[in-house]
Amino acid sequence: MTYHFAQTAELDQIMAIENQGFTPEEAATRPSMAERIEKISDTFIVASEGHRVLGYVVGPASNDRYIADDLFTHLDANRSTDRYQTVLSLVVEKAAQGRGIASRLLSELAKVAKQQHREAITLTCLKALVPFYEKNGYANEGVSASSHAGETWYNMVLELK
Repeated sequence: MTYHFAQTAELDQIMAIENQGFTPEEAATRPSMAERIEKISDTFIVASEGHRVLGYVVGPASNDRYIADDLFTHLDANRSTDRYQTVLSLVVEKAAQGRGIASRLLSELAKVAKQQHREAITLTCLKALVPFYEKNGYANEGVSASSHAGETWYNMVLELK
């Protein structure tokens, strides 16, 4: 298994995994995912075996402790002065789940975030995923103000020290 920054040639595989992991209302669109590869490839980490993408984690840097819904529709390039690393998507293809890939992707993102001098990683997740993120060191900081896809989301934060 290798971990690397996303490449445009992987977009088809990434979209297939995105659509496995999220409902149509939650999933990123193809143009949005292409923009993520273009603008924030330095925080778009892919797990692969050979040329097969198994999963990925992606999100822009931000100065906000919690994710706002506008991050799902408006994306700027990462700035060196941003204090937080966000996660917009963490997905592993169904056939590769249960192998620790999602946890390893979070670890890889934490390494990058530390190298970029971020204070913490922030994300939102559904209630069912809170225990997974807590197992990976994230603290549940309560219900998010997000109304993305009409769901109730929880703010999860990993302090980087």
